[in-house]
Amino acid sequence: MEARSKYPPHSLGSIDTARAVNPPIRPSRHKKSSRSLLLSILLAVLCVGGTELAFCRFFSPVLFQQITEPVVRPVIAAADAARAQIDLWRFQYQRDNLSLRVLTPAGEYFTPRPVVQPRPWQPVDFPEPAVEEPLEEAPAITEFIQEKGRTILTGGLPCVYYNQNDPAWKDKPFGSDPIGPYGCGPTAMAIVVSSMTEQQIDPAQMSVWAYEHDYWCSGSGSYLTIVEGTAKAFGLDCVLSKQCDAKALAEHLDGGGLAVALMAPGHFTDSGHFIVLHGVAPDGKFLVADTASRERSLSPWDSQLIIKEAAASNGDGVRLWLISQPKDK
Repeated sequence: MEARSKYPPHSLGSIDTARAVNPPIRPSRHKKSSRSLLLSILLAVLCVGGTELAFCRFFSPVLFQQITEPVVRPVIAAADAARAQIDLWRFQYQRDNLSLRVLTPAGEYFTPRPVVQPRPWQPVDFPEPAVEEPLEEAPAITEFIQEKGRTILTGGLPCVYYNQNDPAWKDKPFGSDPIGPYGCGPTAMAIVVSSMTEQQIDPAQMSVWAYEHDYWCSGSGSYLTIVEGTAKAFGLDCVLSKQCDAKALAEHLDGGGLAVALMAPGHFTDSGHFIVLHGVAPDGKFLVADTASRERSLSPWDSQLIIKEAAASNGDGVRLWLISQPKDK
């Protein structure tokens, strides 16, 4: 007869077998030693590498930059992108906040309001529009007119007007210079002579005459002596009045004379420029024949401005030549 155990079959055997087949896993001393060794080597590499980078930074900046740039550049780019995004959010917030503050009060102006209409049985009388009488056009103080084939500038003493930039002579010579940019002197004296004598002489003819009498200054226009020398050569009285004021000049022009002024940089020129004064407007302003501008010739000019800019070329008084008919005539 077979003997039986009081325990179930394989109960103890199964437990012992499990322990024998799957024993508890414990780290071995060999693996712990390997891990510690690896950490020590990594730490040593970091220390050595950091020390080398530190020396490299001071003794070879270029090499240091080449080593660190691949790491630093992405970090800087990321920081710049984050900063740009923050700036964009701040701008959008400020924009939206400003729009809200502006549009909220303005909204009431877009609210439709009822329009009161008159009742059908209440007639609405509209007054007849007033008929305005046409205003009388004030006569021009000075204007250009054509007379006997000549251009006359009216007002004050009407004078024959020439412009140095006229296509008829602007490219003709004044010495070795063209009349257009350099011929204000002979053009101004052509106005004076043609207006105050029986002789008609245009800027081209006057330029030839002035060159022959040594009044041409190469590359600079005319010598100042051209005014007095030309006036006397054509039988006119001419006086350089360095102390002339606006009152004395107005009296001379009202008396039928002309005046030539050398204007310094200002309203008429950037360098130096001869103009002719030929009258006084009712409000006391001076009438000008500007040899370089028809527009400026149609505008009355403040008397003090003329005196001031005629005196700005040097510190020796104004450059004003008073020209008149000889007293024996």
